[in-house]
Amino acid sequence: MAPDTDRVSKDLDPLAGFGGEPQGASDMSEKDATRLVVGPFNRVEGDLEVRLDVADGQVRAAEVNATLFRGIERILEGRDPMDALAIAPRICGICSVSQSHAAALALAGVMGIGPAANGRVATNLILATENLADHLTHFHLFFMPDFARADYEGRPWFARAHARFAAMRGTAARSILQTRALLLHVMGVLAGHWPHTLAIQPGGVSRGVGMQECARLGSILAGVRAALEENLFGTVLEDVAGLADAAALERWRAQGPQGDFRLFLEIAADLELEQSGRAYDRFLSYGAYPGGLAAADEARLWTGGLFVDGATRKLEIAAVTEDHAASHMDDHDRPHPPFAGSTIPRLRDGAAYSWCKAPRLSGLPYETGALARQLVAGQPLVRDLVARGGGNVLSRVVARLVESARMLIAMEGWVRMLRPGTPWCAIQGPVPDGRAVGMTEAARGALGHWLRVEGGRIAGYQIIAPTTWNFSPRDGSGTPGPLERALVGAPVRPGERTPLSVQHIVRSFDPCMACTVH
Repeated sequence: MAPDTDRVSKDLDPLAGFGGEPQGASDMSEKDATRLVVGPFNRVEGDLEVRLDVADGQVRAAEVNATLFRGIERILEGRDPMDALAIAPRICGICSVSQSHAAALALAGVMGIGPAANGRVATNLILATENLADHLTHFHLFFMPDFARADYEGRPWFARAHARFAAMRGTAARSILQTRALLLHVMGVLAGHWPHTLAIQPGGVSRGVGMQECARLGSILAGVRAALEENLFGTVLEDVAGLADAAALERWRAQGPQGDFRLFLEIAADLELEQSGRAYDRFLSYGAYPGGLAAADEARLWTGGLFVDGATRKLEIAAVTEDHAASHMDDHDRPHPPFAGSTIPRLRDGAAYSWCKAPRLSGLPYETGALARQLVAGQPLVRDLVARGGGNVLSRVVARLVESARMLIAMEGWVRMLRPGTPWCAIQGPVPDGRAVGMTEAARGALGHWLRVEGGRIAGYQIIAPTTWNFSPRDGSGTPGPLERALVGAPVRPGERTPLSVQHIVRSFDPCMACTVH
């Protein structure tokens, strides 16, 4: 893959265009200030540009710019509510199921219905398949190839990293693409095709399966398990899912089974990735994967809530707003609750620098993703890592890998819960007027669709995607978004035009810019 392109310039005013100073910023004189404009990034979904102020060998402040406006929210306005099931998934080709699921949940909320039991479990499998495929793609094809660059030649692990992860040449690409292709056969069985399936409905799923297809699902997941246990982890998934604390992780790094997981831990220790990319340590998860076949069983695999100051807290969804102060949007004079929100593009000079809005919860930025999910769900290793070093590059990647193991184990259980011959979809009538929010978890974090139906048509549709949370610009108070905060302090080596530390931090969040702007 081609290297990232970048531009470098000196600005007379190093803070020009910045809405405020991040916490921990140090003083910087004009003669020592350098503005780096890094982008477009390769190996991310969509278009991303990051502007950095650099002084004394580190990032002093950052602006994260989502460079493309898309307007899906506007396209949905005025349409039949059920059209959301066809249009919303077109937001993105790699997490279309997540968008479909959020749309179906919003419609179900307005309709006042729940899914049939089989439909609930099948939806779990379809969503988990996409999320697991995203995790595997991110680690093997997006994140790890950075460590196979010539910049790291001479490190004790470089030869292994290069042989395994070098772009277009490493052995990991072929093996993980084969595993991913096998995993996506689950989509073929349960959803018909991927991406942009219409299988997920407000009342469940549109297609049921028989005993033979259930057996095939079990066989597919057995093959995926074997591949991950052989190459990624070097041992059974249960050993990974059961990691209890940072000491156990350190033992794995020192003497654990050989595999890509252990190689990453060696790299992370050598490069001190646990000291890189810390943001606010405020985490948000909507929760996902309701449990059993009983209609009243709403227990979730990943519970929803907040994780702040070492403890879980209740999520008050009504406290979510979107701020347009630094966005190229109209209605930028105040934050907007999503039900009263708007998406009216307006290219503005001055404080605005991104097409991304700034979601806030009770006025504060929150990080979302696998790290947030595992923290809220109580995974002990992830909680211990965050207690020691907060949310950082190491803890984000470890959370995704631990979640991958836990999710595949859960998927095997869900296949055994399917009951061919019983209903797969509840009866669905017309969509009445009303409003509801559909909340789910994409691979990258909390995804919400806010739907208003009036006169039988969509009167308002607002979407806040995970990368909207993580890559948000500054808000009206000048507070940076999570990535902007995480980049402060990142080291910039002499002569670096696209700092490696910045790339590691950006990719630890695994942005999907196509989902970010609508």
